[in-house]
Amino acid sequence: MNAVLDVFYRDRLAWAACVTFDRWVDGRPRDVFTTSLQVPAEYEPGHFYKRELPCLLAVLENADQRFEHIVIDSFVSLKPPLLKGLGARLAESLDACSAVIGVAKSSLKIADRYVEIRRGNSLRPLYVSSVNCPIKDAVTFILSMHGQHRIPTLIGMADQAARAAAKLGSAEPRRQSD
Repeated sequence: MNAVLDVFYRDRLAWAACVTFDRWVDGRPRDVFTTSLQVPAEYEPGHFYKRELPCLLAVLENADQRFEHIVIDSFVSLKPPLLKGLGARLAESLDACSAVIGVAKSSLKIADRYVEIRRGNSLRPLYVSSVNCPIKDAVTFILSMHGQHRIPTLIGMADQAARAAAKLGSAEPRRQSD
């Protein structure tokens, strides 16, 4: 099983979503989990993980499953002296040896070891990086994901699920079917 994670921030709360799926071509999720927590840290350039990593770990704990691949909206690697991006730190934080695939929507000067791809008719690239998965495979997976647009369907769904949870305002972990 695979997962796409995303986080939305509003006020002092962070809302994290986990969209699970079996096959890269799936257009519908197997399940959707959301959770919220106090924003762990203010945004600090080059240290995004301090803010985002606790949110990703919280929603993964809520999902209570192991995933072969986890897709996040970020880069995996950063240039020296930083070296570790959010994706690398997430992979290190997991008990299981999950592959983490970063799919960033914007370029980042301090990002390292990524491949630009274009989906659909979009002229704007996505930036794909990975850890515990060959980059060639990560690119193939993201290109094969459902949807005709730049952003694959399930990646967009994770973003929407986090935003929808924030709108509902519930601080309790929930499953989409709840």
